[in-house]
Amino acid sequence: MRSLATENTHFGAKNIKNMLGACKSVFFIGVGGVNMSSLALITKTRGYRVGGSDRTRTEVTERLAAEGIEVFYSHDASHVDAFDAVVYTVAISPDNPEYVRARERGIPLISRADYLGYLMTDYQNRIGISGMHGKSTTTSMCAQVFMSASADPTVLSGAAMRSMGGAYRIGGERHFIFEACEYMDSFLDFYPSIAVILNVEMDHVDYFKSMEHIHRSYRAFAEKTLPDGVAVVNGDDANVNEAMVGYAGRVVRFSILDPSADFYATGITEDHGCPCFDILAFGKLYCHVALRVTGRHNVYNALAAAAAAHLCGLEGESVARGLAEFRGAQRRMEYKGRFMGAEVYDDYGHHPTEVKTTLEGAAAMGYRRTLCVFQSHTYSRTLGLFDQFCGAFGAVDEVIVADIYAAREADTGAVSGKKLAAALPNGKYVGDFDAIADYLRRTLREGDLLVVMGAGDIYKIFEKMGLEE
Repeated sequence: MRSLATENTHFGAKNIKNMLGACKSVFFIGVGGVNMSSLALITKTRGYRVGGSDRTRTEVTERLAAEGIEVFYSHDASHVDAFDAVVYTVAISPDNPEYVRARERGIPLISRADYLGYLMTDYQNRIGISGMHGKSTTTSMCAQVFMSASADPTVLSGAAMRSMGGAYRIGGERHFIFEACEYMDSFLDFYPSIAVILNVEMDHVDYFKSMEHIHRSYRAFAEKTLPDGVAVVNGDDANVNEAMVGYAGRVVRFSILDPSADFYATGITEDHGCPCFDILAFGKLYCHVALRVTGRHNVYNALAAAAAAHLCGLEGESVARGLAEFRGAQRRMEYKGRFMGAEVYDDYGHHPTEVKTTLEGAAAMGYRRTLCVFQSHTYSRTLGLFDQFCGAFGAVDEVIVADIYAAREADTGAVSGKKLAAALPNGKYVGDFDAIADYLRRTLREGDLLVVMGAGDIYKIFEKMGLEE
């Protein structure tokens, strides 16, 4: 299935600095996105006049307007005429009228990742969190640790966090913590001094053509730390280890299986699904951790955050406090309220591994029944990973499958939510969001847990359910 995304630029920080030398204003196409809105606000603090466009009025765009950013709720070529440079998200189509006008007029066009790479070069410690899953959660964990330690980090995440008041934080110029997205090799435009790799497996099948392709990309991301930086990697992940073959820089490994790892979680227990454990750093006790988020996968996330903090000189006591204070990021097993007596959580999971690990953690929370409403994200991912999706829902009693969220793709009829539901032994397809809400109204009972899951617009179903606090 053909992707309709626009390609990244790869100018590099030095060239972008020259391109923006005489610029006084910057326009952002897709300014309402979590990451793009953060970049727009950071740009505003640096003295530029900032504007942007998006299709929908949201809380994010309202906040941008309140900060003095000009927001347009349509894509029109005339919008960019009064600006000196344009930053765009690759999610837009190449025929976007603002993108086309900027190209025709010779206005500098810079992709989001390239621009972010330029912005981060002013910071001493640049911690890039990568991996096919867990990036936003680990970025948020890391941010909470540094904030709890009064380290005043600047943060750019893919998910909002309550303690930050959003998905970004403008702090000092020593620590820059950022989410490093692998799609279309965006993360190769960044300049991490600490490159965290949480996990590696097949995803984004509309771009990555093989595991070898993915291994090369992650190795190249690690090599962005050379010559003096560090790669912090999951030693328990075979694909991560394969990706690191040939990497010549310093490697710090974290593990829950190998006691010889540089950062090792030992004595793991669970309290209502929330892990508790000790972290050994280079063979010595660093801290005791009592997480307030569920799932074994969050042990790995915590180890990665702790390793980055240790490398930046933070004490174990501060790390333990920050991890204990972390309550999750927006749409990462986020508690939403009650419906028909059931407790309802919202989660962004959209890859089979994310789905499986998150639902296993949910099932360990001790509810009478665990149900899931799942919306798959893109036809290409659903089709390319169909067999893996079929094995991802075994921990729940029932999964109600919504129609696939198309995002940037066209529906060829090769796969559908209905076909996925039919392939699941505990699957059910009932129709659109209204039908799903009606079904849940008849099905849910006191003592149930409902996880609403997906990276598309499945969150809109909450409006139809009428949740109670």
